[in-house]
Amino acid sequence: MTQSTLFDTYKIFTYELGKKDSEPVEVSFRDIVSEIRDTTYLTHSIYYYPAKFIPQVVRFCINEFTKENDWIIDSFAGSGTVGLEAFLTKRNAILLDLNYLLKHIMPIKIYQGTQEYSKYELAKNIQEIQKEQESFIPEYSNVRYWYSDEVFEVLSRYWAGLHKLDGNIYKWIIQAALVKISKLFSLAEHRTPKLFKSKFKKIFIAELMQTDWKKQLDNKLFQNSYKFYDSVKHFQNITKNYNNEVKYYAGVDSAKFKLESKKELDVLITSPPYLQAQEYIRTSKLDLFWLGYTEKQVKEISRLEIPYRKAERVIETYTLNEIRKQIENDKLIKILNSYFDHTIASLENSMNLLKKGGKACIFVGNPKIDGIEIETWRIFTEYFTEKGFKFEIVFDDEIKTRQLFGARNNKNPNGMKSEYLLILTKNT
Repeated sequence: MTQSTLFDTYKIFTYELGKKDSEPVEVSFRDIVSEIRDTTYLTHSIYYYPAKFIPQVVRFCINEFTKENDWIIDSFAGSGTVGLEAFLTKRNAILLDLNYLLKHIMPIKIYQGTQEYSKYELAKNIQEIQKEQESFIPEYSNVRYWYSDEVFEVLSRYWAGLHKLDGNIYKWIIQAALVKISKLFSLAEHRTPKLFKSKFKKIFIAELMQTDWKKQLDNKLFQNSYKFYDSVKHFQNITKNYNNEVKYYAGVDSAKFKLESKKELDVLITSPPYLQAQEYIRTSKLDLFWLGYTEKQVKEISRLEIPYRKAERVIETYTLNEIRKQIENDKLIKILNSYFDHTIASLENSMNLLKKGGKACIFVGNPKIDGIEIETWRIFTEYFTEKGFKFEIVFDDEIKTRQLFGARNNKNPNGMKSEYLLILTKNT
C-alpha cells in the first residue's frame, strides 16, 4: 500500500469535539491526482448523472488506502465512478444504489466482453432500429406531456427496435445514445438535474420542429453511438487482460441491503447525496420509463429517496443538537432528522463490512438549511467516533465548477464553496 506525502504530512491532525479550530486541510484533488486531467475521460461521460463523484477524489483514496485486488464498497454508487476507478486500478468493487439506472450504466461503463465488434455492425444495428414499425409506449401515464406527437412517434419506434436487440455491446451503446437524444428532443429541460419544462426548451423545440428535425435526431443517434463506441474501445485497450470484479446492485436501499458475501472489505469510498438533494430519481424518470420500468416501480424507489422518508430514529451528536436549537421550523427539523438517520444508516451498513483497520472515505458538502451551514463531515465524525472509528483527517476541496439554477428555488442559491473528504479508520 502506497502512502502519499500529503496524508503522511497531516496524520497528526486531530479533531476535538466542539472545537471550531479543528478545521479541514485545504487541498485540490484535481492538482494532486495529476494522472487524471479530465473528469469525463474514458467511459465516465457516457451517461448523464447529477452531482457526479469526480474521479480524482476516488483515485486519491484508492492510491492512499488500497493495494491491487482489494475490495472497495460504495453505498451511493450513482453513475458508478468508484466502480470504474477501481477496475482501472485493478481493485474490486461493490456498488449499491437506489436508482435502477446503475444496472444500465455499468455494462457499458466497464465493458468486459470478448466478442469482436465493429462500427460497421453498430451502424447496421442502428439502421435496423430505424426501420422498426412497431411502437414501444412507456408505462408512464404522463409520457406524452413531454413530447410533440411527431417526435414521440419516432422515438417510440426506435425504442421498440432497441428492446428487440439481444443484450450485447451494440444494444448498450445504442441504448445510451437513445437515452441522451430522448431527453434532448423532449420538452424537458436537458441542462438541469430536474424534470421540468423551461421557456428555453419550449422555444428550442418549437424552432426545431420548423426544421428537418428527424434528420437531426438520426444524426445525433449515429454521432453519439460512434462517440460511445470509441470510448468503450479506448477503455478496452487500456484494460486488456484485467479480470477484477465490479458487482453492482441497482434498485436497492443501501441502508438495509444485505450482501451475500461474508468477506471483509478493505475500504468504503462514497459520496452521499447532499441534504435536501432530491433530484436523482426525478432526473432519471424519462430515462427509466423508456428503459422499460413501470410507473409503479419508479414511484417505489422515489419514495425511498432520503428527503421523502420519515426518520426512524433521531441521530444525536454535539453539532447536530446545536443546529437543531437554531432551527425554528419543524418541517426543516424533520428534513434534517430524516437525512442524517437514513444517510448514516446506509453508511453504517457498509462500514460494518470493513475489516479492522479499513478506511472509510466519505466525500460530502456542507449545505445550508434555514441559512445555517450544516457541517456534515463534522456530524459524521462525531457519530462514527462513538461507534469504533478513529478520525484521521478531513480535506477541504474547493469546488472549481458548479451549476446553479436560481429559477428552481435553489436551497443554496450561492452554491457551496467546498466539498470535504472525511477519512475514518475502523478500530474494532
